[in-house]
Parts: sequence; C-alpha cells; structure tokens
Amino acid sequence: MPTQQGSPEAGTIWRPDASKATEAPEQPSMMTAIRRGIANRCPVCGQGRVFQGFLRVVPECEVCHAPLGVLRADDAPPYIVIFLVGHLLIPPIFWIERAYEPPMWLHMTVWLPLFAILCTLMLRPVKGGVVGWMMRLGFADQDHPNHGPLPPGPSRDA
Repeated sequence: MPTQQGSPEAGTIWRPDASKATEAPEQPSMMTAIRRGIANRCPVCGQGRVFQGFLRVVPECEVCHAPLGVLRADDAPPYIVIFLVGHLLIPPIFWIERAYEPPMWLHMTVWLPLFAILCTLMLRPVKGGVVGWMMRLGFADQDHPNHGPLPPGPSRDA
C-alpha cells in the first residue's frame, strides 16, 4: 500500500512507499508532472499510464501505486480546451469573414466540425496534464489522506 512519508497532515505531497519499490522516485517538478500527464504517463514515476479508457483515470499507477483515481479533474480540462481552441480558431474565423464574407452555411460546415474535432483531440492530453498538476500540488492527499485501498468499481472521472 502506498504511504505518506512525514506527517499525515493534509497538504503534504504523496510519496510512494519506499519498502515496495527498489528505488523511490523523487517528486518531479511541476512542468515534468504536467508533461508526463499530457503524454499519458504517471506524473510521479513517468512509467505507468494515467488513463484506462478515453477519459477514465486509473485507480492507481501500476508501477509506483500513486493514487491517481482520487484526483477529480472535473470541469477544468473542458474549460482549458475551450479556451485554447477558441484562441486558436477565432482569429482565422474573423479574418476569413472580413476578407471573403462567405455565407453562414459555409462557416457552419467548416468551423463547427473543426471545433468539435480539435476539442475532442485535445481533451485527453489536457486532462492528463491537469491530473499531473493536481498530483504535484498534493490534491491526492487532501482527497485520500490515508492512502488505503481505493473503492472498487469504475473511477469517478468518466
């Protein structure tokens, strides 16, 4: 079972149990944890996977047993994706409207599917990055302070 090193107070950062691993990985930097999450790798060890489905977070890392399933990204990834895709596509939309004045049906047939495709493609990496960010900030300790066995069944982040 993963344990916390140091005091059991909330706000401390989760660390893997040193007795189970040959060498306990150090807590990565913020950017490293986010990059690992974006790449669908465990933010702590960089080896295990974050997702078991398209957006379902694994209950724990299969390598270092980090409790990734207790991290609830909820609404942050969609907001970030909408923000990024909006800032990426709105300037070309305005430029094309001003330069060519195409009919509205053409805008709808081009831009709506493009928005949907880009948002779908970006959602998983952004959610992985948010999970890495939350793990680095210590949110796993606040939600699951004892690091006991996780409840059976599907993850809460479907």
